[in-house]
Amino acid sequence: MIGVLFLSFKSQVSNSTKWVINKSGYLQVKGTTTINTFTCVIPNYNRPDTIILLNNKSFIKLRGEISLSVNAFDCHNVMMTAQLRKTLKAAQYPNIKIRFISLNELPDLNGQRKRVKGCVEIVLANVTKRCDIDYQISQDEQNYIHLTGTHNVNFSDFKLTPPTKLGGMIKTDDQLGIEFQLQFKEI
Repeated sequence: MIGVLFLSFKSQVSNSTKWVINKSGYLQVKGTTTINTFTCVIPNYNRPDTIILLNNKSFIKLRGEISLSVNAFDCHNVMMTAQLRKTLKAAQYPNIKIRFISLNELPDLNGQRKRVKGCVEIVLANVTKRCDIDYQISQDEQNYIHLTGTHNVNFSDFKLTPPTKLGGMIKTDDQLGIEFQLQFKEI
């Protein structure tokens, strides 16, 4: 039995790949209010983290996460930025985390953008939500892997109330579009 477990573990380890996250990338959220649209961005992901891929022939399991400061959000409007940070409870829960769970496939990275599906967990305001993500993945001439993920979430998914202004005259819709882009290098 121990030999079978060892062989299984050895097989998983031999099919693993490590990707180091480069210090470039971003997270942006897009939303609408009763009077306009807004975009808020965390413009730079500046921590070198590692994502581990375990290739199991039928799917790709991922291990790793990124952690982003809620206070790094910039909505290009001081009042909107402050309101978003307050709504996301930045003082109490200062980080958004994205935990990488899986990819449905690892396409041949030959410079062309490929679409793949994946799964992540988003941790926001101490609430964890598992989400299916649509990715675009490509590799450039310097062998950097570019991964862009998109997904729509609701404030209510994380037990948050969308912000309002002027006594409720201006309301933010519950739904936010999330997009993140990361750059990796295989090691």
